Amino acid sequence: MNKQELKSFLDEKYLQYNTTDFIDSDPIQIPHRYSLKEDIEISAFLVSTIAWGNRKMIINNSNKMMKLLGDSPYDFIRSFNDNDLDKLDGFVHRTFNSDDLKLFVKSLRNIYENHNGLESIFNKNQTKDSMQGSISAFKQVFFEVEHLDRTKKHVSDPLNNSAAKRINMFLRWMVRNDKQGVDFGIWKSIPTSILSCPLDVHSGNVARKLGILTRKQNDAKALLELDTQLRKMDANDPVKYDFALFGLGVFEGF
Repeated sequence: MNKQELKSFLDEKYLQYNTTDFIDSDPIQIPHRYSLKEDIEISAFLVSTIAWGNRKMIINNSNKMMKLLGDSPYDFIRSFNDNDLDKLDGFVHRTFNSDDLKLFVKSLRNIYENHNGLESIFNKNQTKDSMQGSISAFKQVFFEVEHLDRTKKHVSDPLNNSAAKRINMFLRWMVRNDKQGVDFGIWKSIPTSILSCPLDVHSGNVARKLGILTRKQNDAKALLELDTQLRKMDANDPVKYDFALFGLGVFEGF
C-alpha cells in the first residue's frame, strides 16, 4: 500500500473498532460504570495499571479491585484507614500485589489532597508535541509517599526508554473525545495532538507489518518512530489509530 492507501485502510479500521461495542470486551468498561470525574479517572488509572496479560483476567481482577474499594474509589481514597487497607490483603494481578495496591491508594490520596488530582499533575511538563516529560514527572510525584522499591516497576518512565504503554492508554482514555463513546474526554487541559499510541506487542507487530515501525523493541525509541508516522496521518488525533492497530492484532490476527 502507498501512503494514502495505508491511511485509508487505517481510517477504515479505526471507524470499525472505535464503537461502543468495543467497550464490552475491553478493560475500559470498568471506568464506564462511573459518572463522577474523580471515580472515572481513579478507576481508569488503577485498571490501566494492571492492563497487561489476558484481557479476561484483567477485567476480572479490575472488578475485584473496585469491589475492594467499595465500588467508590474516590470515596475510598479520601477516607480509608488502616483497617480498610487490611481489606486489600490478598489482591494480586500477576506481579502487582496487595502491597502495591496499598501504596497506589496512599499515593492517590496524596495526589488528590496535595496536588489537586491526577489531571493537574499530567497537564504540567507537557511540550508542544509530547507527554513523555509529563509522564516522567508524574512518576516522581507518585512516589513522594513512603513506598516499597518493588512498586516502582508498576509506573513507567519514558525517560528511561519505556514505551509507557499503560499510562499512554490511560491518557488516551482521559483526553480523547470524538463523540463515539469509548474514550471519556474529561481532561480538557491536554490536546489530543500530543498523545502517544499505547505501544504493546499487538500494536507493535501490526505497525511493523504495515511498514510504519521498523524498530524491533517496543520501547521509547519505537514509540517516537510510531508517533511520527501516525501524526503524519492525523496531526490532531494520531492516537485514534490505536483502535486500528489493536483491533487488527487482537481481533483479526493481522
